[in-house]
Amino acid sequence: MNFNEFNFHPEIAKGVKIAGFKEPSPIQELAIPLVLEGRDLVGQAHTGTGKTAAFGLPILQKIANGECERALIITPTRELATQVSDELYHLGRFAGIRTLTVYGGVGYGRQIALIHKGVQIVVATPGRLKDLYKKGKIDTFNPEIVVLDEADEMLDMGFLDDIKEIFEYIPQNRQTLLFSATMPEPIKDLAGNILYRPEYISVVNEEETTNNIIDQRYYVIEENQRDEAIVRLLETEETDKCIIFCRMKREVDRLQEHLEALGFSVKGLHGDIEQMDRDEIIKSYRRGQTKILIATDVAARGLDIKGVTHVFNYHIPFDPQSYVHRIGRTGRAGKSGQAITLVSTEEFKELQRIQKEVGADMRLATIENGSDLNSNDLEIMLKNIDNIEISQNTKNISQMISDEDKDIFLQKLLSFYISKNSNLYSSNLGYSDNEVEELMANYQGDQKVAKKHTRRRKKN
Repeated sequence: MNFNEFNFHPEIAKGVKIAGFKEPSPIQELAIPLVLEGRDLVGQAHTGTGKTAAFGLPILQKIANGECERALIITPTRELATQVSDELYHLGRFAGIRTLTVYGGVGYGRQIALIHKGVQIVVATPGRLKDLYKKGKIDTFNPEIVVLDEADEMLDMGFLDDIKEIFEYIPQNRQTLLFSATMPEPIKDLAGNILYRPEYISVVNEEETTNNIIDQRYYVIEENQRDEAIVRLLETEETDKCIIFCRMKREVDRLQEHLEALGFSVKGLHGDIEQMDRDEIIKSYRRGQTKILIATDVAARGLDIKGVTHVFNYHIPFDPQSYVHRIGRTGRAGKSGQAITLVSTEEFKELQRIQKEVGADMRLATIENGSDLNSNDLEIMLKNIDNIEISQNTKNISQMISDEDKDIFLQKLLSFYISKNSNLYSSNLGYSDNEVEELMANYQGDQKVAKKHTRRRKKN
């Protein structure tokens, strides 16, 4: 099948052609005819499978043909709202269809004005949308089609009550579409309450909880080895774009500063960053100007960025579903990806729980060819540096640096030197296969024995 068979409006078909769409993905092939028929729909598919076009194209078609005037799409995050709005704008721009992104962190004025002027498609986050409805700012906005995108992520982020309240303001005579990667019971209950005799479609196997084209690895390390392990993996893995997930905002900031000092192209993303700065960071990452994105779970939810080759879990996530969402940032649109998790001996049982609950096929690996410096390495490095001739340019730079900054600058230069010469050092990091097997046996038996083994290894 190809997109010509949908008989889209000529101006919509033009947008589809320029976007490079040729054959519909499975979710698009199933969903588009049903949406065009006016049916309520529950669609289950993983992120990166073309869900935006699956609901967006039939909405654009209905607007272009005069069958619909207004549509509302609700997404869990500002980043996803921006992505969906941009994609729909590019698909529908030749038909003169306007889109608007509505989210918090910016002023109300422009958003309210454009809604009242009749913008056809509004893509909104739950918090700001509920606020606008409750304050009576958009009483005249009565969408005929409503889409809940990434419904399970809205559940995870605590927006379920907001969604229920929003639907109290929306007219009953609407077409409602719900899309989600997973279908937990609360989402099934929500669908039963807000949809009318919906069609259910799925392109996910019942047994499938994580993407089977993602190579999932874990490394058992000591707690104080996380930074070193991340640096070595970044040096040895063939990464293009990658995301490093951290649990806390301060962890994101600290790791960003550490990697920047080593010369990596890196940006941090978390909830305390202003919206304008967040947008610039994501644009830089999407364009490939930034290669490494360090993010908290909340900041990275809903991100749909092509070409992410690696996801690193700096810490194991708090719950199994977060693990699924994290690694789902790679291995998208049929491409393979790498998901790498760092786990301490104390976290090992938690890793086993996640493996069991999500059915993840993770394999143990050992980080090799690192850049940690023993006494012999240090002597070699200092001798190499001592033999370097000082150029006039270096003298000029030295004069420009204040005395109090020279010590920090020297440390950064040495860190950069070490990172660029990591092939000189060959010590391994973390536990070997046999040591992890012993740990597994100990964890299944006596926790005291496991701790004793850990202390003995540290001593050695």
